Amino acid sequence: MIERFFIEQSFRKIELERFFKKQLEMAGFTHLDIVKTPLVTRIVLYVTRPGLAIGKGGQTINQLTEQIGKRFKIENPQIEIQEIKRPDLDARANVDKMVTLLERGYSWRSVAFRTMTNIMNGGAQGAELVLAGKLAGKGGRKRKQRVAQGYMKKVGNQVSFVDYAKATAYPKSGAIGIKLRIIPPEVVFPDKIDIKQAIEKEKPAQETAVEETAVEKTEKKEVAEEKHEKKEEKKPISKTAKKKKKAQKKDAKKSKKKAKK
Repeated sequence: MIERFFIEQSFRKIELERFFKKQLEMAGFTHLDIVKTPLVTRIVLYVTRPGLAIGKGGQTINQLTEQIGKRFKIENPQIEIQEIKRPDLDARANVDKMVTLLERGYSWRSVAFRTMTNIMNGGAQGAELVLAGKLAGKGGRKRKQRVAQGYMKKVGNQVSFVDYAKATAYPKSGAIGIKLRIIPPEVVFPDKIDIKQAIEKEKPAQETAVEETAVEKTEKKEVAEEKHEKKEEKKPISKTAKKKKKAQKKDAKKSKKKAKK
């Protein structure tokens, strides 16, 4: 029973994504999140152009909430719009943009290399774009083309840090499949180490160690000098040294008497 409940939830999310994709295509809809609370079911929509999604005075949002409540039977739906601040680093936004350009008749080369330059200029660590299908035009055989730049992960648990999206464009010549992977700039992989940062982190530790050694050396010198002085004090004083001390004391007394007079 629990498994069926989760499957129904995932199917409902897919249906909602398809619905919002059609309704908010001009607003640049990419994906959504559903957050359930005891009072309200909040649906967060991520778009590139929030002004078109909201409408004049929130008219489009009100219409969408009414349609969702009737069509998908969601109790107390509440739509929230979130702007994608960096659309050049969002895989879904780039893929949708490529689909529209290819279907309008632009060449795949210009579209592919333009998107890659925009992604890398946006600060991405790496990106990979794979196009497959009728790239040669009418009469040409289908083929596959890969364009990649920077650093990319494809295997292991670290793939979850990679933003991935895929879609299919249908130009006049034939279908073209698109797969795009992007690594955002803020992602830090455990197996990738920046040498400059590592050296900068080690420098203050080395400086503190040098300072500690200098302080230890000065303390050792002071302790050795104190020990030497104590040893000299403990040594037996010779007769000549005693005579010298007595003569110094007499001279000091005479100088004091002269100063009083």
